[in-house]
Amino acid sequence: MWSLSGITSEINHWLYESFSPFWAVTIEMALVCVLVITLFAVLGLILVLMERKVSAYMQIRLGPNRVGPKGMFQTVADTVKLLVKEGLTPAGADKVMFNLAPFIAMISAMLLMAPIAFARNFQIWDLNIGVLYLSAVSSLSVIAILMAGWSSNNKYSLLGAMRSGAQIVSYELSAGLSLLSIVVLTGSLSVSEIIQSQADGWWIFKGHLPVILSFIIFIIAVTAETNRAPFDMAEAESELTAGFHTEYSGMKFALFFLAEYVNVFIVCAIAATIFLGGWMPLHIGNWEGFNKIMDYVPSSMWFFGKTFFLIFVIMWFRWTFPRLRIDQLLNLEWKYLLPISMVNILLVTLIAIMKWHF
Repeated sequence: MWSLSGITSEINHWLYESFSPFWAVTIEMALVCVLVITLFAVLGLILVLMERKVSAYMQIRLGPNRVGPKGMFQTVADTVKLLVKEGLTPAGADKVMFNLAPFIAMISAMLLMAPIAFARNFQIWDLNIGVLYLSAVSSLSVIAILMAGWSSNNKYSLLGAMRSGAQIVSYELSAGLSLLSIVVLTGSLSVSEIIQSQADGWWIFKGHLPVILSFIIFIIAVTAETNRAPFDMAEAESELTAGFHTEYSGMKFALFFLAEYVNVFIVCAIAATIFLGGWMPLHIGNWEGFNKIMDYVPSSMWFFGKTFFLIFVIMWFRWTFPRLRIDQLLNLEWKYLLPISMVNILLVTLIAIMKWHF
């Protein structure tokens, strides 16, 4: 199977030969930072364009088709527009928290990139508690939303932030229990070990019905956690103008906007990694010929293919289902998803103990 480990090893070897250990590590960290920031910028451009094209397809229209060939550079034009717009701060706002909130939203998204394996042997930090790290750091995004809503000194913003806080805290429980089902089956919190455990088949296929149920619950829960329709109560335009980022403009608004789309990429990358094998090709038991053919596809293509398929599914949700009311949204979590998740984790534990999985 193709691997990027040769490139990373060569760079690491050259740095340690050319510089002292301190400067080699420092340069490596700087390179990783530049790559993550570049990935964020590229993802923002691609996902916003993808959202517009998918919505246009769903609604039988063209979507962006003026700037560049078939509207390919529309998102670049929008970025330039946001860069030159003036960033306003309301007179009654808490200026420090108001200006800090967009950066916390971006920082929490950047931190989540660390344990994700983008390809075989291509991971920023192979943490032995990777799943726990992902669950913990993903909770930080709500702090940025609450800061933005409260510090804006705007009733729409405050209402949006309070709704978002209730929503994210609620749906985190179901998302966490869904991830826990795979942790129980693999016996490890390490992302790389979870991927390796799927060498003979992805967990969604070999974990029986409880894992399929965990996967469905996880997709629903992370759609709510990222404030995407039909769970976009925090920024319901017909009720709250723009919710928690009503008072933001220019690059501060752009950071919130970018963080939303990057978070969609991250939660889909987590789902692809935990349930669909991440960069691992589709292997079926002892089918040696089939498995070898699958190994010819680069591991990064497997990872990004699965991730973008799940992103398409989440976008499909947005343009298919109407927005829920706040009581329906919380009832769905507390009366349905959470009890089902708790029973499901017992079933998964039974399957793991009895070794009934493939």
